Amino acid sequence: MAKPNILFISTDQQFADAMSCAGDDELSTPGMDRIAEAGTRFARAYCTHPLCAPERSSYVTGLMPHQTNVTSNGTPIHESLIHEAIGNVMRAAGYNAALAGKWHVPGCDPSDCGLEHLCPTDDSVVPVASETFMKESEKPFFLFASFINPHDICQIARNQTLPQGPVEQPASPEDCPGLPANFAIPPFAPDVLQWLKRASPRIYSTLGWTEDEWRWLRHQYYRLCEKVDGEIVRLLDALDASGKAEDTVVIFTSDHGDGHGAHNWNQKTALWEEEVRIPMIVSAPGQEGGRLDDRHLVSNGLDIFTTVCDYAGAECPDGREGLSLRPLVEGGDGGGWRDQLVIETEINFGTGPGGPSYARALVTDSYKYSVYAMGRHREQLVDLRSDPGEMVNLAVQSRHADDLSWCRNRLRAWCERTDDPGVRIVPS
Repeated sequence: MAKPNILFISTDQQFADAMSCAGDDELSTPGMDRIAEAGTRFARAYCTHPLCAPERSSYVTGLMPHQTNVTSNGTPIHESLIHEAIGNVMRAAGYNAALAGKWHVPGCDPSDCGLEHLCPTDDSVVPVASETFMKESEKPFFLFASFINPHDICQIARNQTLPQGPVEQPASPEDCPGLPANFAIPPFAPDVLQWLKRASPRIYSTLGWTEDEWRWLRHQYYRLCEKVDGEIVRLLDALDASGKAEDTVVIFTSDHGDGHGAHNWNQKTALWEEEVRIPMIVSAPGQEGGRLDDRHLVSNGLDIFTTVCDYAGAECPDGREGLSLRPLVEGGDGGGWRDQLVIETEINFGTGPGGPSYARALVTDSYKYSVYAMGRHREQLVDLRSDPGEMVNLAVQSRHADDLSWCRNRLRAWCERTDDPGVRIVPS
């Protein structure tokens, strides 16, 4: 069987449920829905880190950010990892490999990682992708189509010019979506997040906003999601027009989510579900479409690399713990699948309160345990099945002491095994 083409599509700062195929009726995303109709949507997918560069370092290496050294938007990737980055692996497997759009992996260029960089911005992704699709070649293609939006929500919140151009404004507050059910800051929420907002008012510019202002921001976010979805529609149309769609695996995700008003939070960085749970859809030729997988825990930064290697027949470098999604897409039960995953982040204060900046979250079948470095209520324990909005912190209830200890022990063991320096913030 010939090797398939692989189209890897990523948006930037899109949380998991911001798609009409996920049941959100405040927006329409026919492009994303089209991929879901042809493939499998994974509802329990998470990023490795809710910030652009660290997550994208995972995209290209299949490793956690603390293993790549990219733990912030400015720390460079380990040079030793570049030769086994995804583009170089795909070229070794006989593919033409290219990037169209955003890169943002500090310390290296796309070409170092085996990717021909075709263009840098959203409005040029589709034209250059179309040329790639139409190009006659004996080799299959691997194309990373990397869109910037809905990341422009950051500029909107700060009243700045939008890099990707304007979006539709609501006529009145009544034309804006309502507030999310978990809009309030819950009791026993981590103090450290409020410290961060006060220490970084330029970034977290929503401090003191009215409810109508938050509704306006949510409206703008949805319009940005629709805007990038329009580009995805054009991208898929171009693939269809090339005649190569039936021979192409399509993978869609986002690098991290956005607070979108939940817990009075905009931006990313925090470990709430809105920031760390992301869209994840895989469509493959000859496989049943329209399937929802809400059972398996997926780490997109780890699993996309392994999945791409699987479909390409490429040799996956040593030390990768990602799991291929291919067996699940093909209807398997995922025997031996992971029963937990870990998400990293850092809480940097600048001139604000000091101290260690690590924060970590452990997600299991039912529980999510988050731990921050400092402040009151730095430990959070929620039952995601009964409390998906994360409004009840079970860590403050003595009757959940055993559950809390179980989660602590699992996170600590994972940190020790992977040489994660974040182990020092996990209580004994």
